[in-house]
Amino acid sequence: MNLIDVTALFKSDDDCLEYWEKLRWPSGPRCVSCGSDKISVVTRQTESKNKRQRIFACLEPNCRQQQFSATSGTIFHDSHLPLTKWLTAIALIVDAKKGMSAKQLQRHLKVSYGTAWHLAHRIRKAMEENGGSFLTGTVEIDETYIGGKTIRRHQRGNRKYQDKDAVVGMVERGGRLRMRHIGKGSATAKAITPLVEANVSPDAERIMTDESAIHPYGLPKEQLAKHYTINHSREYVRGEVHTNTIESAFSLLKRGICRQLPQSFDKTLASLFGRV
Repeated sequence: MNLIDVTALFKSDDDCLEYWEKLRWPSGPRCVSCGSDKISVVTRQTESKNKRQRIFACLEPNCRQQQFSATSGTIFHDSHLPLTKWLTAIALIVDAKKGMSAKQLQRHLKVSYGTAWHLAHRIRKAMEENGGSFLTGTVEIDETYIGGKTIRRHQRGNRKYQDKDAVVGMVERGGRLRMRHIGKGSATAKAITPLVEANVSPDAERIMTDESAIHPYGLPKEQLAKHYTINHSREYVRGEVHTNTIESAFSLLKRGICRQLPQSFDKTLASLFGRV
């Protein structure tokens, strides 16, 4: 659903609530506390500060949930921002390949910077993938470092990364992407091993990496036989052996971080890694 579809379908908060109700309760409204389908519709007789329509009440005697709506317990809960702006913000953030800054949201939605900032973080937090299935097929694994150029140019080897943030990326060709921030300094085999075990299936067909020394020691033993490497000092593609997919993802990640300024770097990492 693109931005044009969102603006055409959701012209009012009632349209948003109707859509959300069908999405959340395909078989009809249920109590958000006890799950009962014994529900009554609350009709407002007088004007009040709460303008939200479509309120429900649970009729179960033992349930303490008095009133609720389709937004109860969601990122829209207890928000005074119109749902039309919420859904527009979601469409903008999801469609922005390089990320969407709070300043951009502020201009598009005509809200304050603080509102746009919290809006973006709540949406990214809701998009966070908890657990999930293993990456299968052909999986590319690589690491990158974020933090700009090293001031001390004489530093070489691992020392040149000591002030940078290390990010490990794993991508399933034609499928899902996982990135994990593992702290400052050079990535190590010890840090990569638990990430691979938690995200890459033992039955993955092939593992593609560059010729970094940490990968042979960081991969589980059962996956070493299907480990293929590419030497970037000589070539970038050798048939099906390459890490171009994960390199492209890193490129978009870094551009997205640049577009998140002027918020702090740590908060930028936290917000972006909630959605990758």
